[in-house]
Amino acid sequence: MASLADRLDGVNRAVGSAVRWLAVAMVALQFAIVLLRYVFGVSFIFLDEGVLYMHCALFMLGAGYTLLLDGHVRVDIFYGRWSARGKARMDAWGAGLALLPGLLVIAWYTWPFVFNSWKNLDGAISVGGIPASFLLKSLIPAFCLLLAVQGLACLLRDLARLKSSES
Repeated sequence: MASLADRLDGVNRAVGSAVRWLAVAMVALQFAIVLLRYVFGVSFIFLDEGVLYMHCALFMLGAGYTLLLDGHVRVDIFYGRWSARGKARMDAWGAGLALLPGLLVIAWYTWPFVFNSWKNLDGAISVGGIPASFLLKSLIPAFCLLLAVQGLACLLRDLARLKSSES
């Protein structure tokens, strides 16, 4: 189980290593937008939407990587005081009963929306914007897939921890 979990981790590790550069690109583009607007007096809607697209991609594609690094917010009123076995049990329950089914529901109900967007090749959000909002909407199933892959890796690791502590 641990080797499968490690391979699943590799997916989000690779995506996270690539997606993190969107933060740098987003800051550079926002700087260029401010410079163009306030120094040269020109503005381009597609550049503003570029920041939006990068921001969405950074958060949606980086969610699995954040889970890999255990960086998601958790309410740990009790969790922080639990043993490693108690934490593994709670994390396994959370992944199996909340995370993975929740992602399945999101993917199921948003798929027609994303499919129709690709079928129609939805255009720009605003006049003069990036004519590819179907790409933006595609981040929803990508988010579900990447977070589910990492959730499964965490679940496998937690189950292995619980099994090894029983022996």
